[in-house]
Amino acid sequence: MKKMILAHKIQLDPNNSQKHYFAKAAGTARFAYNWALEEWGRQYSVGFKVTESSLRRQLNAIKHEKYPWMLEVTKCAAQLAIMNLGRAFANYFNKLSDYPQYHKKWRHDSFGISNDQFKIDGRKICIPKLGWVRMTEELRFAGKIMGAVVSRTAGKWFVSVQVVLPEAEPIHQHHNIDSAVGIDLGVQNLAVLSNGAKVAGAKAYKALRPRIRRLSKSLSRKTGGRKGECKSKNYIRAQIKLAGLHARIANIRKDETHKLTSMITKNYSIIGIEKLNIAGMLKNHRLARSISDMSFFEFRRQIEYKSKMTGSKLNIADWHYPSSKLCSTCGYKMEGDLPLSIREWECPICKSHHDRDINAAINLKNNAVSYTVSACGELVSVTTSTKQELSNQSG
Repeated sequence: MKKMILAHKIQLDPNNSQKHYFAKAAGTARFAYNWALEEWGRQYSVGFKVTESSLRRQLNAIKHEKYPWMLEVTKCAAQLAIMNLGRAFANYFNKLSDYPQYHKKWRHDSFGISNDQFKIDGRKICIPKLGWVRMTEELRFAGKIMGAVVSRTAGKWFVSVQVVLPEAEPIHQHHNIDSAVGIDLGVQNLAVLSNGAKVAGAKAYKALRPRIRRLSKSLSRKTGGRKGECKSKNYIRAQIKLAGLHARIANIRKDETHKLTSMITKNYSIIGIEKLNIAGMLKNHRLARSISDMSFFEFRRQIEYKSKMTGSKLNIADWHYPSSKLCSTCGYKMEGDLPLSIREWECPICKSHHDRDINAAINLKNNAVSYTVSACGELVSVTTSTKQELSNQSG
């Protein structure tokens, strides 16, 4: 049986001494990562063969004498940080990412814990050399725990627990007349479904942009914004306040995306979406902010892993697929370009009048159904009808 790893991120409720421990552990992880990065470059330049395991052994040999403060926190903080550096170099050598960079304080503060070094009991987690820390909720998934990462976002601490779960059995063999849906993502509406339902999207950044500008201007006036200046307490407070607002925007996006993707994967066994060239779309400076506000990548990420959990069949059409220019009634393909300013068009062959987004969603649904039929070797009759949940959400 295939398995998948899911992470449940839970907010922690630490006291002041526990927060101090978290900050020390995150600092230890950051120091170990930067130390290993410097050693990697130095040893490689003189001809040594460097690996993350060799660097971990070297640090273990010297930390008792040179860095005794590292012993105050869990050993996993430094060890897993160097293992992360090893993965970063592997991605670099495989041309999947740029050369690893040094980690900076206050940016993505976190540290990892291996699965044999902590335990969870209800709404509590036991961390090495610290003890029990309260969590705001219980672990949602039941399965083998692979590890955990404690991180700080806008002054709040979270733990992300990785759990191994089996993938659900495919349910495409149990088709009914409402089992397929096509989804067209856009800037005006977050998602348009093949049954005609439209989900506008929260557009959190657009709504909170005036407040972001006020807080950013307030932060720029505090002592500590310039290079070389010592950060004042007022600067740190303003920095946390601005970071909290950005975290709120991200949470609003994720909340809406989670609700939408969960509903779709639970109600449909065949799902058709389109692969988007997001990097290319962001080069359009007139639409870049709106595209980022819709969070297309997060939508696809969530619907991919949730379709595996529910057993739904997900088909991702190539970005060259002409979903908007193809008549969903007769199959006629429009010649030439179809600018974004044209929201409706009429097929010259069958005279069908199309809403651009709904037509694209129907084509994505039909493409997903035909792909599923050819892959499964079975005849399936699929149509769509309006789901009450979608109608309520779009309204």
